[in-house]
Amino acid sequence: MSTVQKWTVSEPYLDIPGTLLEGPFHDEARNEFRFVDILDQKLYTLDLAQGPSSLKTLDIVNSIGVTANIAGDSHQDQIVVAAKHGFALANRDTGELSYIRAVWDDQNDPNKSIRHRMRFNDGAVDSHGRFWAGAMNDNKFVQPGPVGTIFRLDPDLKLYRMVEQVTIPNGIGWSPNDDTMYLTDSPTAKIYAFDFDASTGAISNRRVHFDLAEPQEPDGFAIDTEGCIWSAIYGGGRVIRISPEGKVIGVVSVPTRNPTCPAFVGTELFITTAKDDTNDEALPESIRYGGRLFRVDVGVRGQPKNPFRLEG
Repeated sequence: MSTVQKWTVSEPYLDIPGTLLEGPFHDEARNEFRFVDILDQKLYTLDLAQGPSSLKTLDIVNSIGVTANIAGDSHQDQIVVAAKHGFALANRDTGELSYIRAVWDDQNDPNKSIRHRMRFNDGAVDSHGRFWAGAMNDNKFVQPGPVGTIFRLDPDLKLYRMVEQVTIPNGIGWSPNDDTMYLTDSPTAKIYAFDFDASTGAISNRRVHFDLAEPQEPDGFAIDTEGCIWSAIYGGGRVIRISPEGKVIGVVSVPTRNPTCPAFVGTELFITTAKDDTNDEALPESIRYGGRLFRVDVGVRGQPKNPFRLEG
């Protein structure tokens, strides 16, 4: 019987009054860490050399679910994001958005009803620079239902619908040998695996890789260099490490019910969280830190993040 390794985090690394923190990203070249607040429509950036005192906050006109860097030198002042209506460039200094590929337009959404009730959530860039991201019901306006879609935006800005009928699309990532793609659909409590063709971006043979089989939900995840998935368990107050065989081999406990997504900074795991549905002051002190950022050294490194290879 294998031993489950355990870590416990007792206090926030960054104590901010967040609502739905998501999209953690380590920009190694700049030694920066960034994340978003989807519901409060904010983009946060932190200088890791200076620490929490360097936090920069930008207000965003539309919600952002996930961000990525852009390859090359022509967009140094911008990042690419999956925002409310599709894929956009965001100015690093101002937060100004400019859409490069909206997914709802007047042809497929003449009454603007779809673009109103949908937003983008989690995503990632594959080894060939394609940006994958999932759209879902915007819970500011309607409860999530099985109407979500995983989109793939290629470097030439061609858009593909890759997975349909997802409820809350979360963690997307790839195995170290790049032949398997993983996808979380949170309300199902499952992480799915697909065969992945890196050369074409095609996926096939969907199956269950991990089933939490509990009332909590797997949220965003990060994948380490050993091929293990670190999945935030929303409602469960922990991040679990799942082996390539689909077994839980590690648990990080955090002082909130709602961790949302982890990201690696060296061997440290930075963990975003969401505010509890209950007023913080009414909660036990041990779980009173929803909407904060945490970190813990777990002794393993994450896979490098791929940049979006925007053409032109």
